Amino acid sequence: MNVPNIISIGRLLSVPVNVWLILLGEWRFAFLLFSLAGLSDAVDGMIAKHFNARTRLGLYLDPIADKVLLVSIFVVLGIQELLPLWLVVLVVSRDFLIVGGLLLLHMLDLTAEPRPRWSSKLNTVMQILTATLVLAGMAFELELHRAVYLATFMLTGVTTAVSGADYLLEWGRRIGALDRTEQR
Repeated sequence: MNVPNIISIGRLLSVPVNVWLILLGEWRFAFLLFSLAGLSDAVDGMIAKHFNARTRLGLYLDPIADKVLLVSIFVVLGIQELLPLWLVVLVVSRDFLIVGGLLLLHMLDLTAEPRPRWSSKLNTVMQILTATLVLAGMAFELELHRAVYLATFMLTGVTTAVSGADYLLEWGRRIGALDRTEQR
């Protein structure tokens, strides 16, 4: 157990509190807690990299914390009708796709360690920005133009789709290589 892993655990533990705050309409507290959780994602990664504190536990814990945080927040904001349904479905589906793909690779005895792809990192940033924008709008009664929200939702949708496709292509390549090896 090291500092980055403790930060990831803290992010995981913040999820039910954040969902509860949103459901209660405590927007400022929800915004603050989510912002800290989103920031913690960058901080734990920087600490792990800068201080050579990467661990096998952290390799799994960090993406799990990200997925639990973002899926939970997107679902509850969708229930509150603050995010479009298509975006919530896309975000949740992508994460189920990733978990299912990792399980499939594991069942095929292929290395299934979660290695984030560039598209996934960009997507995580966009999802965090999207949720932060919505929470800030509610917390501070911001009257942002509808086009700002629409553009943010569309960019997040694109990065989510690209990230999901990126994982699918990588897994297809690895499974195809396994099939070619077994045919020899």
